[in-house]
Amino acid sequence: MTLRLYDTKAQALRDFVPLDPENVTMYVCGPTVQSGPHIGHLRGALSFDILRRWLAHRFGRVTFVRNVTDIDDKVLANAAARSFDDEDDPTAGEPWWALAYRMEQEFTRAYAAIGIAAPTYEPRATASIPQMQELIARLVDAGHAYAATDGSADVYFDVRSWPTYGELTRQSIDAMEPAEDADPRGKRDPRDFALWKGAKADEPESATWDSPWGPGRPGWHIECSAMSRRYLGAEFDIHGGGLDLRFPHHENELAQSTAAGDPFARYWVHNGLVTVGGQKMSKSLFNFILAEDVLREHDPLVVRYALAAAHYRSSLDIGQATFDEAEAAVARIRTFLDRVGRTPSPFAWVAEPPEGAAADDGEPFEPIPASFADALDDDLGVPQALAVIHETVRAGNAALDAGDDGAAHLAALQVRTMTGILGVDPLDPQWRSGSGPEASALDALMQTMIAQRAEARAAKDWATADRIRDAIAAAGITLEDTTDATHWSIDG
Repeated sequence: MTLRLYDTKAQALRDFVPLDPENVTMYVCGPTVQSGPHIGHLRGALSFDILRRWLAHRFGRVTFVRNVTDIDDKVLANAAARSFDDEDDPTAGEPWWALAYRMEQEFTRAYAAIGIAAPTYEPRATASIPQMQELIARLVDAGHAYAATDGSADVYFDVRSWPTYGELTRQSIDAMEPAEDADPRGKRDPRDFALWKGAKADEPESATWDSPWGPGRPGWHIECSAMSRRYLGAEFDIHGGGLDLRFPHHENELAQSTAAGDPFARYWVHNGLVTVGGQKMSKSLFNFILAEDVLREHDPLVVRYALAAAHYRSSLDIGQATFDEAEAAVARIRTFLDRVGRTPSPFAWVAEPPEGAAADDGEPFEPIPASFADALDDDLGVPQALAVIHETVRAGNAALDAGDDGAAHLAALQVRTMTGILGVDPLDPQWRSGSGPEASALDALMQTMIAQRAEARAAKDWATADRIRDAIAAAGITLEDTTDATHWSIDG
């Protein structure tokens, strides 16, 4: 099956054909680091982490760029709002660039905690100012941008000069709201958006760069056009981001890049938003859930599973039930793999079968079931792919119950391969440190109870042994006695 992705610009599923079949190129809008990450940031980054993993599986190499917007109105405003008089806050009065760097580190830690791989390149906007100025100059020379005549040093994109402006979101210019990213005094049209923002007296001098139009700083939209071009070229395969970035950010990126003569992105992919009680989660609405709070309260693997379980283009309403369901699902996978791990492998190979290895029915063994691959090829159908994993877990458990260790080990290999692609393999070493002190404490308690039960059985005190086992079962934990040990697992 051919990989198909939903292209927002085409508003349709399209066969994905990369420019270079040996190197997929991908640019995703990263965070504006005016404050720390919330759960919506994690969901968006995770959506493209899974897409990147599948593209790497299908094509081999993926050059993945995710930027950091470290200079922006919000960054400057949040830094300025921090009181210099709060002696209890060591970050009070910090410069805007220090706030941006500190918040960038918070995003990095949160991404790493749920297994999101670092990008190939992660450029900061402040490191590409010359490239932004070059792109602006091209637009001015082509007649698609102009410098304000009020002495402000502002430069604007002339939206009416570009006939296809609005094509990404299929809007007419006259139906659009005025751009609110700069003072409208120097604009020819209220919908024109800022490419360069002239320096202001109330902004720090450190947030100002010299330019042909006067000192100032870049507008938000020009940053991503310049950085994607610098690291991926004038044309690349995929541009990604949250659904809320389609307008004005991505619409403006598309217009300014194509007006400058660049083919730009060939596919536009957007992830759905996170809601709380059916309402969009937003810092401006004060209904956001901080990533650090979620990661403090839940196993990071459970968080990753919970955020991946819904289709990437759908809205995800977050609540306690979201994490409860994910925890149960992860427990079912982990319990099965633990059961298989306690049986000797009937095969000479353990981690990976040799080429041409066959199952009991003589058919060649496929570590990735066709139904799993088909699900991900169909616009990254992670919910359907997870269903295949759990079907394989059920079949593997049934094989164990029937004493068919060979079929169980083959099922376990498939489960580990599939969960590895999605980044939710419970046996992956990255999750061992994420089990937390709670898991260690539970294991210590269980080992004590197992030892007490063993002592009672050795003394033929069956009443005490049964009472211990019943108490463990009432807590949702199953004991499995083998010839040399007793193992416990959480029911799933």
